[in-house]
Amino acid sequence: MKSFKIVLILTFLLISCNVWATGLKVGIARKSITPDHPLWMNGYSDRDKPYEGISHDLWAKALVIEDSPNSLVIIVTLDLLGLNREIPEVVADKVIQKYGITRSQLFLNSSHTHSAPVIWPCLSMAFDFNNADQKVVSQYSYELTGDIMEVIDSAMSKRVPMNVSSGHGVAGFAANRRDREIKPVDHDVLAVKIATPDGKVQAVVCGYACHNTTLTGANKMINGDYAGYAMIELEKAYPGATALFIMGCGADADPSPRETIEFAEQNGKELAEAVEKVLGSEMHPVRPPIRTAYTSVDLEFPPLKVEKYQAEIMSDNRVVQNRAKLMLEAYNKGWDVTRFPYPVQAIRFNNDLTILGMSGEVVVDYDLKMKKEYPDENLFVAGYCNEVICYIPSKRILDEGGYEINGSMAYYGHPGPFAGNVEDLVTGALHRVMKEVGAKPSKK
Repeated sequence: MKSFKIVLILTFLLISCNVWATGLKVGIARKSITPDHPLWMNGYSDRDKPYEGISHDLWAKALVIEDSPNSLVIIVTLDLLGLNREIPEVVADKVIQKYGITRSQLFLNSSHTHSAPVIWPCLSMAFDFNNADQKVVSQYSYELTGDIMEVIDSAMSKRVPMNVSSGHGVAGFAANRRDREIKPVDHDVLAVKIATPDGKVQAVVCGYACHNTTLTGANKMINGDYAGYAMIELEKAYPGATALFIMGCGADADPSPRETIEFAEQNGKELAEAVEKVLGSEMHPVRPPIRTAYTSVDLEFPPLKVEKYQAEIMSDNRVVQNRAKLMLEAYNKGWDVTRFPYPVQAIRFNNDLTILGMSGEVVVDYDLKMKKEYPDENLFVAGYCNEVICYIPSKRILDEGGYEINGSMAYYGHPGPFAGNVEDLVTGALHRVMKEVGAKPSKK
């Protein structure tokens, strides 16, 4: 009877203090990736010189979440437009060799701010660098690999027991840029809290699906756009904590309003307030086990039409001409430009939280489709993971035409548009990784 009373008292104390354990260890680290000398900025082709100043720092931030020494996931967020293929592959090789993990356990996500340095050759068709500029741009990209490894190593060394919980909120500033009245958008905000057993917040993860383009090409100041300002606000609200941003499938959504620093701050504050509201309410524990999956599928382009690029190489448009030069060189050297491997991955924490990671600039249709097909999952669908190689359109976007499937491909150096089976191929890959981590679609 005495033992029973002791158990009751301990249970009451745990409940009354809101102390619970999720069985996870978490390591948190950050490193500035703000350039220390002028570099060209990415995202807009009308910029005619390197950046002129720094509004706030850019960051590489890492979370290592572990449920056992042999089971963990490494999440790295970057205040950048996107990564090339080279950097994720080099980092993955180093991490796999050093820590004995698999490729599926490394998750890289870029915020897609258009106010960060060029990561060459992302959108390389927009630039004609001279020798000196090419050296500077390439050096920053190469050093970034070391920066990412440094922040991963730091997070790996700091793993301690933490409570992890998640919830969802709403922020309304994302607007479909094709038609904000009738085209789809997702205002869902993912919020994840990582706290010590006594409740002190150590990290906050925020996810949202909106292009990080409050600021236009007229901006010459380095900053993280609305996502960067949101993280600043969250770190003010939770002193000592690290805030991380995961970009969702926001390829066809723009912030509204936009164009000024003040609007970037306003949008960031709205996002931060949505997260704070979730963190101030009842959240759901995120528990082990951790399951991860990674796969790749070849996306297809129609056969290359030489005549098209023979005409375009005569264009007065720098971007169009640069793409034509690349395509004709590929044709003459026998390179296959009709397909490229497209990676996707999934991270699932028990039945509590699932994150799908999609490469490239992913339109919102994939986000909404996967949430509909997996209604029982606490699901967030991230775009801009690993490499950002081009837009990833749905069949709806292909049918509508426009910048995402035509004009943008010239900037990225792809023939474009995709073949009509792109949505089927991508969706099939998503289903495979979801099945591998144990997620089940609706039976309807």
